[in-house]
Amino acid sequence: MKIIAGLGNPGLRYRRTRHNIGFMVVEALASKYKIRLSKKGFNGRYGIGRIAGEEIMLFEPMTFMNLSGEAVKSVMTSKVEEKSDILIILDDFNIPLGSIRLRSKGSDGGHNGLRSIGAHIGGEFSRLRIGIGKEMLSEDTANFVLSPFLKKERQVLEATIQKSVESVEVWLTDGIIDAMNRYN
Repeated sequence: MKIIAGLGNPGLRYRRTRHNIGFMVVEALASKYKIRLSKKGFNGRYGIGRIAGEEIMLFEPMTFMNLSGEAVKSVMTSKVEEKSDILIILDDFNIPLGSIRLRSKGSDGGHNGLRSIGAHIGGEFSRLRIGIGKEMLSEDTANFVLSPFLKKERQVLEATIQKSVESVEVWLTDGIIDAMNRYN
């Protein structure tokens, strides 16, 4: 089984914020493949289904972003044998809105959710970073990542979510290297 974990914060208050783009991509995958995110466990909510012939779990930690590692470790310990079978999807304000970056490993880049995951499972796991528009950053970082996308950004946001879904499909069928080559 492969796990696709989107990072975000639980609750309606955060639903459409920049920090929750990981949740948005997981929910787009769930919608496309008719996977219900209705199960609770592992400090999160999840659904199990098939994408491209591969059994997968779509997972959203219900811990707050800074504690994502607790939930990811819980689900990983129970459901996967190798860290290469997990993909973490998250926001990155250092990447322009509309851009994505796949990596097979790396640093947390100052992202507290990624830092938490690294502290719990180590840094050797694939990640999909989605740009949330540093060019729009005019206030402190915390307020920025917890702010909703602007109306004028929504068209780019939808296209970025679609591109992210496609990159996850390539990760599943062809692996992280091919996904990186096609989408970075």
